[in-house]
This record gives sequence, C-alpha cells and structure tokens, in this order.
Amino acid sequence: MLSPAEAARTILQDVTRLPVECISLPEALDRVLANDVTSPIDLPGWDNSAMDGYAVRSEDLHSKVGAVELRVIETIPAGAFPSKSLAPGECSRIFTGAPIPEGADTVIRQEDTTPLGDDRVRIDDVGGAKRNVRFRGEDIKRGTVVLLNGTALGPAHLGVLASMAQSEVYVYRQPKVAFLGSGDEIVDLDERDAILKGTKIASSNTYTLLAMIAQAGGEAINLGLAKDDPADITHRLANIFQADLLITTAGISVGEHDHMRTALDALHTDFKFWRILMRPGAPVGFGMIGATPWLGLPGNPVSTMVTFELFARPAIRKMLGHLKLFRASVPVRIAESFAVRAKLTHFLRAVITDDGDGTLSARLTGSQGSGILTSMAQANALLIVPAELADVTEGTTLAAIPLDGHVHVEQPPFE
Repeated sequence: MLSPAEAARTILQDVTRLPVECISLPEALDRVLANDVTSPIDLPGWDNSAMDGYAVRSEDLHSKVGAVELRVIETIPAGAFPSKSLAPGECSRIFTGAPIPEGADTVIRQEDTTPLGDDRVRIDDVGGAKRNVRFRGEDIKRGTVVLLNGTALGPAHLGVLASMAQSEVYVYRQPKVAFLGSGDEIVDLDERDAILKGTKIASSNTYTLLAMIAQAGGEAINLGLAKDDPADITHRLANIFQADLLITTAGISVGEHDHMRTALDALHTDFKFWRILMRPGAPVGFGMIGATPWLGLPGNPVSTMVTFELFARPAIRKMLGHLKLFRASVPVRIAESFAVRAKLTHFLRAVITDDGDGTLSARLTGSQGSGILTSMAQANALLIVPAELADVTEGTTLAAIPLDGHVHVEQPPFE
C-alpha cells in the first residue's frame, strides 16, 4: 500500500501531455499553450496619447513661469495619424490612443487647459511635462518571447495574443476521459420511481464525476452503469481505447461482487497499485491498459470525489499540458477538537473561514462518513490530518486544500 503522495507520483509517471492541436483564439480559454510565442510587432506600435488633451513640447512648458499659451495646429482623433510636426509654441489637440505628432513628448490633460478660441489654448498646469505618453514598445518589443510553453491561457493572455494579431494558437489537446460506474444497486435518473421507492440507489457519482471531469478541463465520455457482471463490464470497456484516460468507480474492493479487476485482467491491464494508505478512499487502483491509463476510484460518493481531486484531477491537468498540477494547501487553525481512529492520512471535509487578521480557521462539516455526500456539498476545503496524529486539539495548525483554489504547485501538498 502506498502513501497518498507516492500514489499521486506513480500515476503521474505514466500520464503524459497529449499531442498539440491548433485552435481558434476564442476556443483557447483555460487551455495550455504548447509553444513559446514571440511578438512580430512592437506594442504599442507607435508613441500614443494616454489621455484626451493636447500634445505639446516640454520645452515650451519650461520656457515660461505660470500658464502657457500655445497655438493649436490640428486635431488628431484615435484612428488617425498626425499630418504636421510641432514647432516651438505649437500643440495638437489629441485623443486617447492617437499617435503623438513629431516634436511632441508630452500630453497635457484637457482638464488642465482652457481653450481660448481662434486655435489657441492655455496650459494652466505646466507640471505635466513628459507625462501621459505611451511609448512605442513599452509593453512588448518586437522579437521578444511574450508567452511561454505551458502557460495556462486566461482572459488577459487571450487579449495579449489578439493584440499581436494571433487568430489561432497551438495548445495541448483536451483529454477524452471515459467514465464507467458499476453496481447492481445503482441506476440512472431514468429509473426515478425505483429510486423514490427505495429499491434502487441513484448514481450520484455519474453526475459529480462528469462535472468534475469537465471542470478539470477534460472531455467526458459516459460509458454508463455496468452491472456486477464481468461480461457487462468488459462489454462497456470495449471502446476505451478511444479515450485518453479511463476512470471507473466501485467494484475494486475484495467483495464477491467486485468484478472490475476480472474485467481489467481480460484487457491485459498492467496494475501499478490497488490500495492507498488514506481515508476516505483507500480502495484506489491504477494501471495501464496498453497506453491508456486506468484509475479506479471507490464507489462511496465522498471517497469518489476526494480521490478524484487528489489523483484524477492532477492527471487530467498534466494531459492538458499544465506544469503545476496540484492545488496548493494553506495553513489553517483548527476551530474545534476532534479525533480520528485509523493511523492513515485523513482528508476531512471542512469549511475554512478568514478570521479577519489573515488567519484561516477550519471547522469540520459534521459527520465524515464516506457516504455522506452533503459533507462535500458544504465543504470548501479538504483538511489534511497526518497519519501520526490521532487527536487534533483546538488551536492546532494543519494544512488544508481549498477546493476552489486557483493556486497550484508541482508536488503533492500531502504525504
């Protein structure tokens, strides 16, 4: 049996980035860049005004004490280019984004001026010399590497790419993640009457996992719900080689009706491990079906979600091309004492709150049974309790993984 960190590293050893594809820029949000991007242009492409006002020569502002009167020789709106250069005592009316005329090195804000009519303006505040000009290439210089291979593309990155006239972008392909549930007792929502009568159990895992796969960046393929029958499981797995990753739930414990391993044996699966020293979620399996990774998660709803977060989500992120795969942990102060029984690493559902002084407090969501799905619905973090710690007292500092955290790290934040 492996520790959680050992299991995570074992999985990632056999998971690789997917091939590169070229997609349109609007499709690229949350995808990962597959090449370095070098700018073909300077940005801005010319010296331009950062304000509505008047383009002037700073020498004219320094030549006199107090207000300065200048002659306005033309108006330059955004989208137009100046037709005249400035001589001493001259200025141009200019608008935000318009190119600065030759000879100018300053834009005086219009609120610091008084138009006098007859093409003249008074500069009331001469303290703005050499300000309000955005110089050519001050953001990006032609030939510089702007974005690196492995960059996760957010809205600002898409804007940068658009500003360089990049209508397409090379990214790592989105992984196709096949999901198969199993168990005679579980059914989909089309058997609502049986669920409400209590003769069958709704497959909540189908909906939580399909959502978690999509949220992690994968393209989910629903293989349905297999019966506790090796033949049915094998039949449903017949086309898994179309997927980049296979995730199954249940059927991997030691019960007489746990047939997943039998079906996987028929597919010549190379098993890497079968259990992990953790709670919830000890019965987690991993192996390779040819070149396709298989990750077997427990059937209990909480165990399924916890192990997906710790093991499946990082695998999907690696396939997508991310370099940092795990959500970062944060230190939290325990708000109430509690105890755990087994000498295993525990991942407890918790709510973390800001105490107002920069300290985060953590409180458990209540009963931590692996079938109590509402404990996950209420939680915003997984509290990590090390295996050697049985009694956790109020005020103790532990690590927690925010379930909505956007900061990621390269190595597992747990042992």
